[in-house]
Amino acid sequence: MRKALIVLAALASCLTPAVAICAQPADTLIWGGPVYTAEDTTPKVEAVAVTNGKISYAGTRAGAESLRGPKTQIIELKGAALFPGFTDSHVHLSGIGERELTLNLEGSGSAAEVVARLKAWMATLAPGEIVVGRGWIETGWPEKRFLSAADLDAVSPNNPVLMERADGHAIVANSLALKQAGLDANTKAPFGGAILKNDQGQLTGMLVDNAMSLATSLIPAKTEAFRIKALKTGMAVETAYGWTGVHFMSAPWADVEALEALAKAGQAPLRVYAAVDRDDADRLFASGPRSVADGRVVTRMLKLYADGALGSRGAALFAPYSDKPETSGLMLLTPEDTRPILAHAVKAGLQVGTHAIGDRGNATVLDLYAEALPKTGPSLRWRIEHAQHIRPIDIPRLAKLGVIASMQPSHAIGDLHFAPDRLGLERLKGAYAWNSLTQSGAIVAGGSDSPVERGAPLIEFYAAVARKDLKGLSGPGWHPEEAVSRRDALRLFTVNAAYARFEEKALGTISVGKRADLTAFSIDIMTVPEAEILKGHAVLTMVDGQVVYQAP
Repeated sequence: MRKALIVLAALASCLTPAVAICAQPADTLIWGGPVYTAEDTTPKVEAVAVTNGKISYAGTRAGAESLRGPKTQIIELKGAALFPGFTDSHVHLSGIGERELTLNLEGSGSAAEVVARLKAWMATLAPGEIVVGRGWIETGWPEKRFLSAADLDAVSPNNPVLMERADGHAIVANSLALKQAGLDANTKAPFGGAILKNDQGQLTGMLVDNAMSLATSLIPAKTEAFRIKALKTGMAVETAYGWTGVHFMSAPWADVEALEALAKAGQAPLRVYAAVDRDDADRLFASGPRSVADGRVVTRMLKLYADGALGSRGAALFAPYSDKPETSGLMLLTPEDTRPILAHAVKAGLQVGTHAIGDRGNATVLDLYAEALPKTGPSLRWRIEHAQHIRPIDIPRLAKLGVIASMQPSHAIGDLHFAPDRLGLERLKGAYAWNSLTQSGAIVAGGSDSPVERGAPLIEFYAAVARKDLKGLSGPGWHPEEAVSRRDALRLFTVNAAYARFEEKALGTISVGKRADLTAFSIDIMTVPEAEILKGHAVLTMVDGQVVYQAP
């Protein structure tokens, strides 16, 4: 009789709505900590079962116990919190790997520190070998200025040096690099670019946006071995952070093909959704949306650039910069050149994502999208990447057009130290307006823009809910009402990220039948005090039911 009651209890659990697969034991059971599903109807459960790479149960621990078999793997969370797999909706995957493989300038506290790091790196190089670095940002430096060629020349007289600013929209070149690139005071900047000069009309070494290519041509082409190493390194970094997937922006076509080959060989632990640049538009138009068999690598998005970045004053504004009235930024596209590309994308059924940071850049993109999108425009799910500074009158337009705002919360907590100077307090009303966009009905997908930012998911989550820098500081006119609730912050990186890549039926929530992409953090980010969020870390990353990262 007792055995019969146990069987009946197990069958009863199979009849609950949370369970879809009870015919066989689960491959994996996960319990021992809070489980947040990101579903509105059942936001929290006790346990999850995984079978054949999909979620087969989400409910009580007792119900999960009924799916335990002799070969079932048990993952004990030990108090850690489990979530749907976190997805970074805007990242430069190869750049993350290259950051680890080249001169990393992140965290440099001054121009002097950059020079010191360069000097140490140079000790490993032969004369004439080019030096490539990335990650410096002058915000907070005692020098209160950009890097210059003069800074670099003292320690690099015999090697060309190119140092990319953290935002990826400006580089500084030393004098030798400028000479080898054929640049001097008479060189004219290309459309959408700027060559900065000092008061005497001499080059400072700073090249902004489209002018960067005048010097980056010095960088040798990537070898296939380096490309693969950078991609593998980037994927390892991301899974260790707790990301189960990324939207890979500006993916070179060679990277797409390399990732597809890695996925087919079982060497892609990360779910990758790729967006290729305008230079590869013809290839994407010819192939159409493409995917490897298991959907691990998908390419169906075209990435365009409307303007530059705020920090280097390349973001296109309607009014001049408050701290430099002689400029209002740079537009990197023209409507005449862009309209045919958008029309082709509509015809091909492709998603388009356009980088836009300034209010003029965002308004221009919305105007172009409104012209190009058919009445069924929301089905194409076009995106604005960054959407950082939008006039309040333009905010409702995104929801009306069905345009996704792909935003990176950490930009706000870094930019708060210089954005008020660049924009003035009045224009901050539409800056980093995650909550206003969410409340307007627009889909906001969350990302990091790594390696522009560090790329840790808990920094992004903290920034979204706290709207303060990493020390807990805010600033005048920073509009704390634009912070979002923790529920909405979770959706940025789960539900909305899945929607932004057309995978809401397979990803984004812990729901029976969906792919078992799961992330566990050491702390419960839904309940701990804001400052405590930054102290957490990933303890488990699972993609398609396979553990791709587990903390010691």
